[in-house]
Amino acid sequence: MNFDFFIAKRYLKTNGAGFSKPIVRLAVFSVFLGLTAMIVSVAVVSGFKSKVREKVTGFSAHILISPYDLNMSYKTMPFKADSAFISDIYLVKGVGHVQVVAGTTGIIKTEDEIEGVILKGIGRDFDWTYFNDKMTDGNAFELNDTIASDAALISRTTAGRLNLKTGDTFRMYFILNDEPVPRGRKFTISGIFHTGLEDFDRLYVLCDIRQIRKLNNWKEDEASAVEVFLSDFRDLDKVAAEMYQATGRDTDIKTVKELYPQIFDWLDLHDMNAIVIIVLMLCVSGITMISTLLVLILERTNMIGILKALGAENRNIRNIMLLNAFYIIGKGMLWGNLAGAGLCYLQMTTGFLKLDQESYYVATVPVEMSFGNLFLLNLTTFIFCSFLLVLPSYIVARIAPIKVIRFG
Repeated sequence: MNFDFFIAKRYLKTNGAGFSKPIVRLAVFSVFLGLTAMIVSVAVVSGFKSKVREKVTGFSAHILISPYDLNMSYKTMPFKADSAFISDIYLVKGVGHVQVVAGTTGIIKTEDEIEGVILKGIGRDFDWTYFNDKMTDGNAFELNDTIASDAALISRTTAGRLNLKTGDTFRMYFILNDEPVPRGRKFTISGIFHTGLEDFDRLYVLCDIRQIRKLNNWKEDEASAVEVFLSDFRDLDKVAAEMYQATGRDTDIKTVKELYPQIFDWLDLHDMNAIVIIVLMLCVSGITMISTLLVLILERTNMIGILKALGAENRNIRNIMLLNAFYIIGKGMLWGNLAGAGLCYLQMTTGFLKLDQESYYVATVPVEMSFGNLFLLNLTTFIFCSFLLVLPSYIVARIAPIKVIRFG
């Protein structure tokens, strides 16, 4: 057996028997607490960014293609979005789904209330996957090839303000440039949704796109915009750049980051919070391990002197001390992984930590764990703490065997 490992193993059997016992426990607890905090913080930040990003892109798509228009209002200009145009978009690598939409502003009027909203028209190509999970009452409406549907989806926020429920009808009025009198349309509520994105919920009402085309006298292949969903969000900037080449110069292409910069800038701030927590936890764990190693060396100066007198080199003594320190780090990391992963799993399955959905867009603290993040956190913790232990381990070279044995 290796001499350094043999002595370190015997040392571990009696480790903590003296005054270093509480110091060793404190070191294990420090590494355990630091790694737990790092795992939880990274998992929460990753989950939070993923959930909010999923909500925003589910409602407004990853990329929005629309005609160039200097008008900053919600009233949009039409452009030709025929099957050939859609086919060109699908040729871009990374595109998962494409759907045509149209929008206009209007006012919902009931007997007692009025509400200004944006009417978003959708076609048969609309992907209901996102909204199916957000329905709180009723169902999504179905579209056929013959006549335009008068069904509509409204948010729980709008329904609460206007005292509406599934099955109720309401009239919506639109102000057109060439007509002195507002034009009205009657809709029937087929379902009520709630996304948790209050800025979207209080603004949008979904209906058949043919209602808007008929209202604005548009052709069957004209629309306000084309929404593009990607297979991977990480390809957003790359696909958007290629989209310019595929669609031509007469269209405006905006990514979801450009459409809602305030949300994504806010999400990016959470990365800085996680970095600050990781740096602080590493510093606390590293400083505690340095103190622990110094205490272990101080407690075992007599043993160090005897080993030197018997022919052990400084390198051997340093290895013995470092092996003991690595054992403490490993023990703390083991408990830290169990606690961190356990807390994350508990939150994922029970959602016991709640949030104010109006402020944070999610009702519970979202958690997303990955093996890659877990491995990097463990590797960083071990390397950082081990690196800090190298310098104090050289103190053993200053211990003189004669003085230690004489006064030990």
